[in-house]
Amino acid sequence: MLTAARPFFSSRTNITLLGQARRQTANGLKPTSSSSTALAQHQHRLFATSLNRAQATATSQAQASILKPNTTAATRSIPPALPNKTIKSILTTTEPDTVVKVQGWIRSTRQQKHVTFVEVNDGSSLKGVQAILNGGQGKGLVAGTSVELEGTLVKSLGKEQALELQVSNMKVIGHCDAETYPLQKKRHSFEFLREISHLRSRAKTASAILRLRSASAWGFQKFFESQEFVQVHTPLLTSHDCEGGGEVFKIAPRISARAQQLHEERKGANQQSLSESSPSSPGPAPSEFFGSPVYLTVSGQLHLEIIASALSRVYTMGPVFRAEPSMTPRHLSEFWMLEAEIAFLDKLDHLLDFSEACLRETTRYLLETCSEDIEFLNTWIDKSLKQRLTQLVEEPFKRMTYTKAVEILQKSGEKFEFEPKWGQGLQSEHEKWLAGSYCKGPVFVTDYPAGLKPFYMRKNDSSVVSGSDDRTTVGCVDLLVPGIGELMGGSLREERPEVLKQQLKDFGLGEEEYQWYMDLRKYGTVPHGGWGIGFERYLLMVTGMDNVRDIIPFPRYNNHCKF
Repeated sequence: MLTAARPFFSSRTNITLLGQARRQTANGLKPTSSSSTALAQHQHRLFATSLNRAQATATSQAQASILKPNTTAATRSIPPALPNKTIKSILTTTEPDTVVKVQGWIRSTRQQKHVTFVEVNDGSSLKGVQAILNGGQGKGLVAGTSVELEGTLVKSLGKEQALELQVSNMKVIGHCDAETYPLQKKRHSFEFLREISHLRSRAKTASAILRLRSASAWGFQKFFESQEFVQVHTPLLTSHDCEGGGEVFKIAPRISARAQQLHEERKGANQQSLSESSPSSPGPAPSEFFGSPVYLTVSGQLHLEIIASALSRVYTMGPVFRAEPSMTPRHLSEFWMLEAEIAFLDKLDHLLDFSEACLRETTRYLLETCSEDIEFLNTWIDKSLKQRLTQLVEEPFKRMTYTKAVEILQKSGEKFEFEPKWGQGLQSEHEKWLAGSYCKGPVFVTDYPAGLKPFYMRKNDSSVVSGSDDRTTVGCVDLLVPGIGELMGGSLREERPEVLKQQLKDFGLGEEEYQWYMDLRKYGTVPHGGWGIGFERYLLMVTGMDNVRDIIPFPRYNNHCKF
């Protein structure tokens, strides 16, 4: 790790320090009956001590000035770059009796004899603004219409809002066909909203989820920034299956008939050249654009390990893909992963501490900044949502080993569909019971059997092999949360070259193919570890929703890929 270097002092600094040392030495001398030699030695020692103290103080001040953030840049307010304010900004920063302009879509209308009440929303907040149109201004307005309203913001006489807009001018930007518009002022089922996913973001629940999704991403980024991490953009195309499950999408170009014909002609010409001892080759077939098989990524972890070997603390957030035909409410073919990799990490508990802090601080950020949306979801989706999120922020996560978890499951008396046994993976029913019924909150389960986990996880030094009973475990962790099961998975990575080499062999992976991975251990290996969080599963937790297809804007799953 980085060690503070001894600072270089200028001649002016040295003179100042010498003066400080002399003054401190003079203050420290007291009359004594010793000989002049003893007095000189005593004075020299005091002088040296005072000089060292002065240098240490200067070093501390110099380092503080270097490490102190630029508070001016951090607190500088960025001026608006667009001409119009959002409805959220208008309602939170504008004084009553101010003339404002509002743009948005009509969510609902209520017409009376001489006045029309219109709720207009632009997506920046949950409720939008209530606009009052007098006379015949509101005639013919229907839900879904896009409008621009200008008027005076006044205090509301109603209980539902503090301010409302007294409209003086109205402009219809885009008309809406009321006969066919599917979103009306009533509750729609989530199944119905999935069928009109190009319009469902206008519904209250969907828009609240999208705002929470955005705030969650920003909350994670703020946490990583506070811990001095560097964000890395890992590739979507990869030549490796990180998880080793084989459930990957293979990339193949769409080849036109003309391109295929040209390839065949070139191939024939090259074969003729080869017969004449020419070194030319026909090149890869059109179906192998990159010259070898390439897949959509299932994880950015291996790429993060490369960068962590130079930058120490890195993270990435982006889409990943799995060709898993599962149709459960927890699975998608395209979803987002938040992944972190940390160098110089040699204890699993430190990884758990970091993971817990990350989730705790991000969730705290949501409670502080998205209270309106969380309150809405707590009212209409899950009435225990706020209580669970508050518990997550305030109470420490529980921890247990895989071995202990299996023992608890076996003694629980519960009738599980799959019998819990050591050496077998925990099923979803086991995970949900452990987190929901037994721990009643998040729980880290650590040290799984090596045979259940990928090749790169570090084998525990305390693993036991007795005859045919192989109890080898790896330093890994799964975080289980109520109602969802597994939220996060991570581990210490195998940094010992000889152990990793054997792991590749045991898993049937070619050492030549993973030579680059071995090189990271060959050239300055360090203990390191990391984890990945399924972003959509985190959103299930903080929204109270049941189906992962409802918290991603454009869900992709088996037999479904619209737009």
